[in-house]
Amino acid sequence: MLAKFGHEVDTIGSRFSYLMPDGAIGMGIPPYLPEFQWPWQRPGPTGQPFEFSWAMIVSLLPSAFAIAMLGAIESLLCAVVLDGMTGKRHSANSELLGQGLGNIIVPFFGGITATAAIARSAANFKAGAQSPIAAMIHALVVLLALVLLAPLLAYLPMPAMAALLIVVAWNMSEAHKSLHLFRHAPIRDVSVLVTCLLLTVLFDMVIAITTGVLLACILFVNEMAAMTRVTDITGNKKMIDTRLPDRWAVLKINGPLFFAAADRAFGEVSGYMASLDGVVLYMDGVTLLDSGGVSALNKLTAYCAKEGKKIVIADLQFQPLKTLSRANVKPVTGVISFYPTLNEAIHSFDDDRR
Repeated sequence: MLAKFGHEVDTIGSRFSYLMPDGAIGMGIPPYLPEFQWPWQRPGPTGQPFEFSWAMIVSLLPSAFAIAMLGAIESLLCAVVLDGMTGKRHSANSELLGQGLGNIIVPFFGGITATAAIARSAANFKAGAQSPIAAMIHALVVLLALVLLAPLLAYLPMPAMAALLIVVAWNMSEAHKSLHLFRHAPIRDVSVLVTCLLLTVLFDMVIAITTGVLLACILFVNEMAAMTRVTDITGNKKMIDTRLPDRWAVLKINGPLFFAAADRAFGEVSGYMASLDGVVLYMDGVTLLDSGGVSALNKLTAYCAKEGKKIVIADLQFQPLKTLSRANVKPVTGVISFYPTLNEAIHSFDDDRR
């Protein structure tokens, strides 16, 4: 109707075109099933096929990473929402495996990557869906609609599609949850949300997701590192039932000793040792020891060997013990020794007195 009054409105048919088998140009949605073709042989943005090369792989990796992260997050978020509606529990591994296989296969038939959709899944459940068969029927209906109704879909106006996308985007944003997050979530989570939101608006989704993931990783590492504490428990009579030699102390380490925390933790230990002849490191609270932790321990051991001080390590858990074994860290007479329990480490001084 608007076209009759001189106001042209773009439709799917006027905006998009495709090449028909006879070489002619068709408008709208192709009314036939896609054929198998190598993705890099399909026309690119310039109309020319991609050149499969290492440079092309490098240029696509950031976008591929962002799309993979977004797809995984969106699909798992959809699964969580449906769990709340159905009272059931999804299998994250099955969800991501199925999505990954589908997204690997679909480009060979001209398709693009896809994720689970909250709006469609919720509508499907409210319509009475009870099993994965409902999703299969939904896919068949969409397929038949594209093949049989493609000429009619070409008349859909683009402004209507834009309005539909705005509604879908608003529903997916879950504004009430975002407001609740701003009010009650830790500042680090709010900072990640604001950063991703601003970068999406100012630049693009690839930059936003990549930056958001890196920022979240940095904040997580910082939080984990802050959990590692060194405490002097020398005066704890419940844990130490015998008198220690003069100028000795028992230090308890709690938390993971990984690259972001080990240097600080063992630095605190060396600070304690400045006025001591030796320490007992009670490490039953150390759940993780990585190569950075081993390096920091070796540095502390070298310091003790140079200064004539001693370290006794007690009660290592399996993972730290395995890491030390792989790193070939062994007792050094007069410098570092190991005991399976704190009690044995403490009473070893009794043997020395005898």
